[in-house]
Amino acid sequence: MSFLWSLIIGGIIGWLAGIIVGRDLPGGIIGNIIAGFIGAWIGQAILGDWGPIVADFAILPALIGAIALVFIVSLVMRSMRKSTD
Repeated sequence: MSFLWSLIIGGIIGWLAGIIVGRDLPGGIIGNIIAGFIGAWIGQAILGDWGPIVADFAILPALIGAIALVFIVSLVMRSMRKSTD
């Protein structure tokens, strides 16, 4: 049950990061979950475990890390599209 809860929270974090940055991630809900997990890992590695913790995610560092990840991925995807045009 905790794994399912982690998937839901990871998806919500990735979705919120996409909304804040204003870019869609490739892969839909799976992309959101992956961005949430990787962003949480990056954010907690850099910023630590401060703020509210839900399903082993420190929400604020996870959201900041996911925002940075979505921004970087969107820049890379945009540059790849420009180079193929």
